[in-house]
Amino acid sequence: MENKNPQFGTKFESYEESFMELRTGSNGDMFNCIWEPENVEFRDNLMTLKIDSDGQGGFTGGEWRTRDYFSYGFYEVSMKPIKNPGVVTSFFTYTGPSDGTKWDEIDIEFLGKDTTKVQFNYFTDGQGNHEYLLDLGFDASQKFHRYGFDWQKDSITWYVDGVAVYTATENIPETPGKIMMNAWPGIGVDDWLDAFDGQTPLYGYYDWMSYKAPEEILDTEDLQ
Repeated sequence: MENKNPQFGTKFESYEESFMELRTGSNGDMFNCIWEPENVEFRDNLMTLKIDSDGQGGFTGGEWRTRDYFSYGFYEVSMKPIKNPGVVTSFFTYTGPSDGTKWDEIDIEFLGKDTTKVQFNYFTDGQGNHEYLLDLGFDASQKFHRYGFDWQKDSITWYVDGVAVYTATENIPETPGKIMMNAWPGIGVDDWLDAFDGQTPLYGYYDWMSYKAPEEILDTEDLQ
């Protein structure tokens, strides 16, 4: 169901079943893990997403997502990604065949091999290849920073600490998606992520996230 509220946010103080969902199962392909709900933890007013060993030679990951779908507007998160080769820590919107829709997605992804950079990307009806790698000028794994994107009908503008850093204007997605975050090790994508060294446990940290519809104002200071 599409969320019609002009604003939405959470401080990740605890699991709220009414609007949060924890993933179980597998994505397959390049995701070298099984999603386990226990890999999503809420403590000390933070949410942690854990990559861990499954005790049988494989790995587990954590994924959080909203139950509702969100459309155009400004999305923002305060987070610290995992610093380790072969892994991804993310914040994104997604919908696809599992939801009975076309595949539309907007991404903020940290590649653990180099957390002084952040990757932006998007998919429209399954068409991707819009990656843009931004040099942050700091190590994102060392301190909480704000990352976001303003999704409009004709553009997506990504932000770091409230400053616009990159804009895309071609073939923009249009389908409302769930707000999602996950942490996972890759397989078969060493040219992108570098090889995962098997180190566990690894933790990504999330302080808060927010959404505001166009023309609406959400005071993110209240979520910090």
